[in-house]
Amino acid sequence: MPPYLCYLTLPDWENSLAKADGWKARRFLRLRSEPRLASSESAPKAGGFWSLQMDFKIEHTWDGFPVKHEPVFVRLNPGDRGVMMEVSAPFFNDPPAPLGEPGKPFNELWDYEVVEAFFLNDITEQYLEVELCPHGQHLVLLLSGKRNVWKQELDLSFKASRGETKWEGRAYLPWSYFPPNVTKFNSFAIHGSKDKRSYEALYPVLPHELQQGQKPDFHHLEYFKPFNFNTLLGEEWKQPESDLWLIEKPDV
Repeated sequence: MPPYLCYLTLPDWENSLAKADGWKARRFLRLRSEPRLASSESAPKAGGFWSLQMDFKIEHTWDGFPVKHEPVFVRLNPGDRGVMMEVSAPFFNDPPAPLGEPGKPFNELWDYEVVEAFFLNDITEQYLEVELCPHGQHLVLLLSGKRNVWKQELDLSFKASRGETKWEGRAYLPWSYFPPNVTKFNSFAIHGSKDKRSYEALYPVLPHELQQGQKPDFHHLEYFKPFNFNTLLGEEWKQPESDLWLIEKPDV
């Protein structure tokens, strides 16, 4: 099982002192933890010196085979008011851009080129789905029960930039969008058209578990892996309560 890689970086002012005194400002710690999860830390964090990041690479197709291109990279950076989600990915420009306005929600964005993140409470089966498109459109869904959407097309602060072969995006996910007590996570990427359509997963279905005729389905919640913001923010940290989930309770 790959190690959990944690980077500790001193704050800017301390870095200056470190350089002056010949210190090494960056230290590397290797700890054992969940597979395919890495984190890095750089200043500052709310209430202290450190801000923290989780880094993921989507290296497999949905059915467990290695991708044939540079992996999609997803970074999560939790803070006081929410989570910054950053994407760095190959740009296939296939399918063509959605007709929707960049920066706005676009329904059924999953039919286009997207990178997705799912945040799940596996006890209640409540989860947040975030879809980001290299052309600037986005889609945020709140689900209560498998595939049971009860809120969609929520506003999102999201910007994307594209080159010829690569795109990057940054989205700010407020804590109010997250279901209480997120316990599991998965991330996906989709591109291509018709018979060249490609579905990729951070935590895929394993090839030996495939059923005859099985199709890609990102709502197979049983394949999500354990995830806990406390791993980065400390055991005392508590996820902020959400008006959306606690006041506007979904019909189940």
